Amino acid sequence: MKQIYAVWMMALCAGLAVAQEQNIFNGKDLSGWEGDMRLWSVKDGCITGQTTAENPAKGNTFLIWKGAATDFELTCKIKFTTTPDNNFGNSGIQFRSVVMDPAKWVVGGLQADLATQPSIYGTLYDERGVGRCAQLGQKVVMKDAGAAVKVETTDSIGTKEAIFAAIKPTEWSDFRLVAKGPLIQIWVNGVQTVDVTNESTRGPNGTTLALQLHAGSPMMIQFKELVLKPLK
Repeated sequence: MKQIYAVWMMALCAGLAVAQEQNIFNGKDLSGWEGDMRLWSVKDGCITGQTTAENPAKGNTFLIWKGAATDFELTCKIKFTTTPDNNFGNSGIQFRSVVMDPAKWVVGGLQADLATQPSIYGTLYDERGVGRCAQLGQKVVMKDAGAAVKVETTDSIGTKEAIFAAIKPTEWSDFRLVAKGPLIQIWVNGVQTVDVTNESTRGPNGTTLALQLHAGSPMMIQFKELVLKPLK
């Protein structure tokens, strides 16, 4: 009887854990999201951000999730599509951010950076804040320094060879972002890319989660299987 009860409790706990997870994209349309629908759409079951020479992004613009997230684990799959004459691609996942201009879907705050440039993919950036916070393979601490933010590199994680080997921007890649308290960590295809302790109170700090489409040359990025799991 005790064994049956234990199995039942394990199943119940597993069910509750799964129930906490939320698919924030339904794979069909952009319900629950808002942004410039001239640039964002659903193609082949993926959230697709695309600019062209005829339809450019005049500034960095974002597809904003209508929910709120503070401490969480986000997993998804990501792929850039480029053309032979243009290898440009720049995007990112905003989190703990704030909407700064709702009319133009402008967001500021922390960003898990994405780009076709491998040295940028999987780094941490502060949009409309201090800029680059952590390079690939860095373990850093962010602290208040008067009215500014000081970023201190304290250690390294893994090897740059292993990290760069995992980064494949134009192939479907598994992306994982964890934000729990001051700890921020990013993984690309199972390899950790940065480890950040954010002790700073500066810069935009909120609960907004959004996807970036960067101004510049024509580009396309796609996201699918976006699963958000709240962390306590």
